Amino acid sequence: MKQDTLAQLNAERLARRPVVVVTNIATGEQRLVKATDLANDPLHAEIDKHLRIGRSELIQVDGDNLFLNIYAPTARLVIVGAVHISQTLAPLAQSLGYDVCIVDPRSAFASPERFPDVQVIADWPETVLPPMNLDRYTAVAALTHDPKIDDVALLNALERNCFYIGALGSRKTHGRRLDRLKAAGESDNSLTRIRSPIGMDIGAVSPAEIAVSVMAQITAALRLPASSINVPRVSIPA
Repeated sequence: MKQDTLAQLNAERLARRPVVVVTNIATGEQRLVKATDLANDPLHAEIDKHLRIGRSELIQVDGDNLFLNIYAPTARLVIVGAVHISQTLAPLAQSLGYDVCIVDPRSAFASPERFPDVQVIADWPETVLPPMNLDRYTAVAALTHDPKIDDVALLNALERNCFYIGALGSRKTHGRRLDRLKAAGESDNSLTRIRSPIGMDIGAVSPAEIAVSVMAQITAALRLPASSINVPRVSIPA
């Protein structure tokens, strides 16, 4: 790999932007495809698919063997609320390779004893989230049921175009939440990105089952094409 290509690759990865190196197996020729250039790239469909699944692979295009070396940022999950659901959701997400952080200002809940081996920050989302620079490889699950905690986190997630935004609560609760977020300046179109009631409908009853349904919904948002998701979401490579 040429030094200039390597430097650009490292810069994109440091900035948590997806990037792909396309190598012609026969000639050894390489080119770098950045997220900003993807929409106009002749291999757009193939690259988009492989970015979503996060897998490098050899493909054939017009008789040429091309290797797509995929460099996608590690997906992150920010759980707002150190609740019972979180006790299953956090380790489950970690087992799937996510970087997980739990944010909750209630120190009685946000304790290392309740969440061993998970980063737990006992502070308010308005303090914690902005420096974290949430991005399009970040999922946010708001689980506290407390507007003073959840609403700020949801606004930050919408502003930062997180690929998944979910909030615990009934439809009635979510209706009141939408009214508050509209009053804060969010548009109807933007608010449709919030998944609530959170999680896939699998008949979940217990906190652990709800956590499984949430993780399934997050996985679908990350891996499936945007056209197959029943609510608007941000395209990952953009």
